[in-house]
Amino acid sequence: MLKPIRAVIAAALLTIATYAVAAELRGDHPDTYVVQKGDTLWDIAGRFLERPWLWPEIWQANPQIANPHLIYPGDVVSLAYLDRVAAAQVQPGPRAASPLTGVPLSEIEPFLKDLRVVDAFEHLPYVVGLEENRLRSAEGQVAYVKGLPDAQPGQRYAVVRPIQRYTRLDRTACCDLFHRDRLDFRGKRNLDFEQMWTNAVVPDHGHELLGYELMRQGTGTISRGEVGGIEASTFVLDSNGREVRVGDRLVPVEAQPYDLQFFPHPPRQQFEYGRARVLAVADMLRTGGPRDVVALSVGARDGIDNGTVFSTWHQGDTAPDRVSKGPWDRSGDSFARGDRVRLPDEYAAHLMVFRTFENVSYALVMEGIRPVQIGQELKHPDAPY
Repeated sequence: MLKPIRAVIAAALLTIATYAVAAELRGDHPDTYVVQKGDTLWDIAGRFLERPWLWPEIWQANPQIANPHLIYPGDVVSLAYLDRVAAAQVQPGPRAASPLTGVPLSEIEPFLKDLRVVDAFEHLPYVVGLEENRLRSAEGQVAYVKGLPDAQPGQRYAVVRPIQRYTRLDRTACCDLFHRDRLDFRGKRNLDFEQMWTNAVVPDHGHELLGYELMRQGTGTISRGEVGGIEASTFVLDSNGREVRVGDRLVPVEAQPYDLQFFPHPPRQQFEYGRARVLAVADMLRTGGPRDVVALSVGARDGIDNGTVFSTWHQGDTAPDRVSKGPWDRSGDSFARGDRVRLPDEYAAHLMVFRTFENVSYALVMEGIRPVQIGQELKHPDAPY
């Protein structure tokens, strides 16, 4: 009866000696812990482990521990040890609240629902006009859609807007360059002040398309198709959405097209330096911190899936060697490459991927000691430098 409510921290801590070494237990852990509302699996493991992303591996090594995603606020978890073997059991708490998740879903839900990355969007049906020639339409109002010749009344669609284009410049001399282009109402490249992301660096030409980012504006229902010589379908907008404008695109409504449970794990491969970067920070100019969402330059084709954990690093500068190459008052720009010293990269934070597309993925900043910035390098979570 107790198995369904055994917590992830029990999975991480009630373990044999072999895995205790890998888990790197903190020395100040209490004998018991009461799970609190608002906790996440990462947060709980992070209180007692040096590397909280290891909890799934340890849990799987302990078959007596049930699904860690069935932990509830109020559960009392024993952390007591007796000769490196757990001696106590988990006590269940009330079941009034929802079980905990690996990450705070409230923080990422808007990005799960509202953002996607596609290879192309020009083929999608689009809003060609609005009732009474409005510039924008909202709840309960009508939009007219071109490109749905077979649409039937009652069919449901989501309205999406192409907002930016991600590209990559493949360079062999140093590292890849990444860029983000804002898009206008037609999805063409343009500067748009309504942008919620920002770019890394700007290549001149020869880029590879990573994808177009689409933002959901709302949903609606077809009320009339293209009948009687009319060349546009009538589309009624639902509530709880953003304003819709001419040029917005339509895609079929998906039933929960994303994961709700996440199992942290390191990336499956080591990337060439400069290949895996932070592309953008949501709602920020250039920096973010814990619980902020970032876009990454790697996706499913690179072996990235939901739950992949990275550490993000500020790239080390190249400092002029003024001691041996002086004089001290010499301008830094006048030092040649051979007269400069490459400084170490600096650790910033840990990220966990929560939604993956072919070439781009979204991640949540879990914890860190420095701001996460656009262009930072992504490495294995245990990378020492």
